[in-house]
Amino acid sequence: MYAINRVSPALAIGIFVMSIESPSARPGSADQEKQSFAETALKLGGKSEEEARRTGAIDRADDQVEALFAPQYQTTASPAHRAIWDREVPIDLFRSGRVEPTADVKRVMDDSVAVVRRHRDAGTLLDENKKIRDEVLRDLAGAGYWGLLVDKEYGGAGATFSAFAPFLTRMAIVDPTIAGLASVHGCIGAVDPVRTFGTSEQKESYLPKLASGERLSAFALTEPCAGSDLTALRTKAELRGNQYIVNGEKLFITNVVPGRTIGLVCLIENKPAVLIVDLPAEENAQFQLKKYGLYALKQTYNQGIVFRDLPVPAENLLKPVKGDGLTIAYHGLNLGRIALCANAAGTMRLMLASMIPWAKFRRTYGAAIASRELVRRRLGRMAAMIVGCDALVQWCAGLIDQGYRGEMECVIAKIFGSESQKEAAVELLMKTHGGRSFLHGHLFGDYIHEYLAPCIYEGEGEVLGMSFFKSLVKAHGTEFFEPIGKAQQAAGIKNFNPVNPSHMLAMRGPLGAYAKWFAAEKLRWVSVPKLPTMPTALREHAEFACDWLQRQPLEISGTMRKHQLKLADRQCRMADLSQRIQDAIVILCTSLYAADKTDPLVQSAADILCRDLTRKLTGAPPSDKYFRAVSQLGEAIADGKWTGLEGVPAEEILMGYEN
Repeated sequence: MYAINRVSPALAIGIFVMSIESPSARPGSADQEKQSFAETALKLGGKSEEEARRTGAIDRADDQVEALFAPQYQTTASPAHRAIWDREVPIDLFRSGRVEPTADVKRVMDDSVAVVRRHRDAGTLLDENKKIRDEVLRDLAGAGYWGLLVDKEYGGAGATFSAFAPFLTRMAIVDPTIAGLASVHGCIGAVDPVRTFGTSEQKESYLPKLASGERLSAFALTEPCAGSDLTALRTKAELRGNQYIVNGEKLFITNVVPGRTIGLVCLIENKPAVLIVDLPAEENAQFQLKKYGLYALKQTYNQGIVFRDLPVPAENLLKPVKGDGLTIAYHGLNLGRIALCANAAGTMRLMLASMIPWAKFRRTYGAAIASRELVRRRLGRMAAMIVGCDALVQWCAGLIDQGYRGEMECVIAKIFGSESQKEAAVELLMKTHGGRSFLHGHLFGDYIHEYLAPCIYEGEGEVLGMSFFKSLVKAHGTEFFEPIGKAQQAAGIKNFNPVNPSHMLAMRGPLGAYAKWFAAEKLRWVSVPKLPTMPTALREHAEFACDWLQRQPLEISGTMRKHQLKLADRQCRMADLSQRIQDAIVILCTSLYAADKTDPLVQSAADILCRDLTRKLTGAPPSDKYFRAVSQLGEAIADGKWTGLEGVPAEEILMGYEN
């Protein structure tokens, strides 16, 4: 083993790429050798054996999830990956039409919304603890709300995700917490793990109860010492006879109080596993809830769980065909990320609906602030982010229904949705309402933690951005950089010297392959995208995004060459490059989405969002033309001309006064 400053660039690149590989390891196999090589890479980068082992475990779980999908639906075949590495952007994969629910599903959705509206209007939505009433949860069960994602054969509605995801936006307009509970129950809770990984007996046992609402669900993954690092799990289950005996603690478990059925991620024989656990109706010596103060999720229960020798039937263990408990955990997260973006689209509509009456009411220097350019810009910017969320939800949900893994695309939706909601709350809602934002009963003051917390839910944004980058570079590294590292290692070359004939002879194959790719990439013309008929402004945005994405391979590959083994520690560089690629994809997706809409204000909002993101990529300042466009959009929204706010109740103006 050599010190990092003695590792040549060629070997370093090869080792780094192999370090982001994660094949399953079998003692004495080629896969075992490959894993050892990867761990060596991390050590050369200054990492401990423990860190190398833990990182490898996460990577293996990711590979195992990938293996669940047919090759044509895996990451390398996804639209985000192909937009960078293919010779042409697959435009058709960035278009996804709205899917209308079937009559049965629509009835469930309409009835569920009616239940929440009825309780909201009657003031019976919350109990004495300011949590969603049990009666509301039961009424939603009667409407079929909890079974939307459960197949009909098990008593559910069998909704497609393309119908379910935009419905969450509709429900969030009425109550964001209840919309979020549908995601907890159906996406990251027990429904998706049992549907996807359960045996026929497990499905028969659990899905009918989960569909009817007899049992609501939660997902117990996070622990006091295990968040992003899922290899730090400490909760264990030991098989004793026909039962697993569970000991440990979980933290930040949403819906655990009314739910009582959880997907529990724990260690069995020191390997991650998932048990479906029916929690006792009351706390006892084997099971206690851990209460703590939490600003976010204020209208539902989020508590910890402490297990002390809790027995769970052995038949409750979920056994994926490939992988382990981390495979199950990763699988459901994509659905939750789309749901988060959908919820943000509804929540921001509530914010916008509260800004309009106040902007018309509040006067400064003799005129309503709705006439002021700054306020109109805020209204226009809010609408732009809403349309962006709508576009991403429709696109990602469509990919899921087509069978794609959608890992990279769902990360984009999660990050954009959560960051947009944060900006909307702080920069647009609060600044427009001014000091009244902090009054009791005000949308901002009462719910600011709810608006910020999604930046952490389903994975913190910048950490997910690095995961996005890793998914993007993995195949390129495997094809070109890994053979370089292997060849240099096999030849025993410690310090590669390109003017040494023996070195070049030993390395000619892999270096030649990379040189050929590099030259072809350097000389090729960027293809003209095959876009559908689009309004001129939106077409220009789509063309810009395609051109920008197609020019990224050289920068990405150059970043890998430059930082070599240290790239794993260049988190800021990876996050920055990842975010810029995500922004370009949002431009493409939003422009294509809006081109299919008939509402001119939807198209104007999409145009504004695309201009904003383009400036982030180019560094150009906003033009006077842009300011006029966003101001005109804001004026039209203030005048009630945008159909995107139909059915959204206007917030009451607090502390009204005579001007």
